[in-house]
Amino acid sequence: MRWKLFADLAERAGDDEINVSVDDSEPTAGDALDALLAEYPQLADRVFTADGDLESHLNLLRNGENVSDTGLATPVSDDDELALFPPVSGG
Repeated sequence: MRWKLFADLAERAGDDEINVSVDDSEPTAGDALDALLAEYPQLADRVFTADGDLESHLNLLRNGENVSDTGLATPVSDDDELALFPPVSGG
């Protein structure tokens, strides 16, 4: 599956699109995020709180749709596009 990263997440990773593989017969967004962070551990402190929860200000999208209701338990498949979208402000 492919992750799309935006704003400072893309800057920290050095890329805005990253492919990951998950070795699970029924993978979740959490499994995919674990795979992403295994390759890019520098993202962890921006993605998770000190308690290990997903930062509340991040939007998690699967194929362009916000999955805030199911969050990291959202089922995913190999052809899905996942995205982490931090809040962006302008002026």
